[in-house]
Amino acid sequence: MHINTSKEQEYYRIAIEGDLDASSSIQLDEAIAAARANGEHKIIVDCQELHYISSAGLGVFMSYIQDFQNDGCSMVLCHMSEKVKQVFAILGLDELIKIVPGIDEAKAVLA
Repeated sequence: MHINTSKEQEYYRIAIEGDLDASSSIQLDEAIAAARANGEHKIIVDCQELHYISSAGLGVFMSYIQDFQNDGCSMVLCHMSEKVKQVFAILGLDELIKIVPGIDEAKAVLA
């Protein structure tokens, strides 16, 4: 797995490539923690190249839900494959984390 991060206007983008499993979920956790430490409040997680997510990967997202609400931060996931999106839906995470089709919709939600 590989994670690319970039600052785009007022948005912080985290792009995930590959499989997000127990060993690689640490990288995602570090990327989100770094964004928060830098004072980023509008985070877009681009899942276009995310092929698989394990319970450990889901746990990373779950661990930030309350923190984001408390800090006034927003995180939106986009470009998610149907297979990965279904995993979020089965666990009800699609009710707690905003998932949109593309980057433009993510920016609109965060605007």
